[in-house]
Amino acid sequence: MSGERFEFGIFTFGERTRRADGSAVAPRERLEEVLRWARTADQAGLDVVGVGEHHRSDFAISSPPVVLAAIARETARVQLTSTVTVLSSADPVRVFEDFATVDLLSDGRAEITAGRGAYLESFPLFGLDLERYDEYFEDRLDLLLALRRDEDVTWSGTTRAPLDSAPVHPRPVGDLPVWVAVGGTPQSVVRSGRLGLPTYLAVLGAPDRFAPLAELYRRSAAEAGPAALASARVGVTSHFHAAPTSQGARDEFHEPYAGYIGQNMPRVGRLDRPAFEAWAGPRGALVVGSPAEIVDKILWEHEVLGHERFLAQVGLGSVAQDATLRSIELLATEVAPAVRAALRHDGATSAVRA
Repeated sequence: MSGERFEFGIFTFGERTRRADGSAVAPRERLEEVLRWARTADQAGLDVVGVGEHHRSDFAISSPPVVLAAIARETARVQLTSTVTVLSSADPVRVFEDFATVDLLSDGRAEITAGRGAYLESFPLFGLDLERYDEYFEDRLDLLLALRRDEDVTWSGTTRAPLDSAPVHPRPVGDLPVWVAVGGTPQSVVRSGRLGLPTYLAVLGAPDRFAPLAELYRRSAAEAGPAALASARVGVTSHFHAAPTSQGARDEFHEPYAGYIGQNMPRVGRLDRPAFEAWAGPRGALVVGSPAEIVDKILWEHEVLGHERFLAQVGLGSVAQDATLRSIELLATEVAPAVRAALRHDGATSAVRA
């Protein structure tokens, strides 16, 4: 694959992880930091900025399109995506209208990443039945795709009232891309592949265990036909922190990241330094280190997964703002060019051998 097509970006849920003194970042402060991260990503040359959705007190972002609309007016070139929109508990008509508006405000830079939701707080909040978790997603994804395809929509399903030649406006600048985020279920990647929808793998465990899912996704797209295969793309999302040296990155990130894990993944328990080092090792899921070390890991993951987009989850824990900004800049100015150059070289070598 040509390195020119490989895309890099950042994303966040606007976590309000507690600091060492027990205090949490205020929502307004965190949102201002997110805007700064987006401006830095745009100016440094990254391709994508994403914000995710949670409905809890320890996150500052519950409405991705509102935040993306603010980012749209402060950036010029990055794609603006949700990471994710919990489509199972949302009204697809409202989702489409919101993101079409972001698309207009950004001159065609909006994307939707639809997901079922790894956290379940939105279901009771919006009065939805958790026993219909999968049904909600399949039904509402079908409606979202119909809304994207048709200006006057006729649709019927099982989880909301039908539509009969309903005009849905505003319309986006062009085709509004829809990605799907999946965890680790084969059924999810098969669905995405058959629909020809680009798909994110949330790599939180050993990356190589996702290889069969990536292969199943591409095989499902190929079986669905040339159109689905042509639209099939794989993205990878990972926890991320970069610094000029490997040791410096680890020393800077361990304590904030351990706090993040303790707050958001309590079953893991205390992430001590040996466990952290194992996660950050050459075959671990945590992408932390010097630019050269991170380049090697992304290239290895590309050999395993064949992905075409890498999204770094930044600002995790109570890591300092200047360190996060530096991390974003290193991703853009050192990691991305080196990965693309290596992939171009590999592509050219393969072409010569062929």
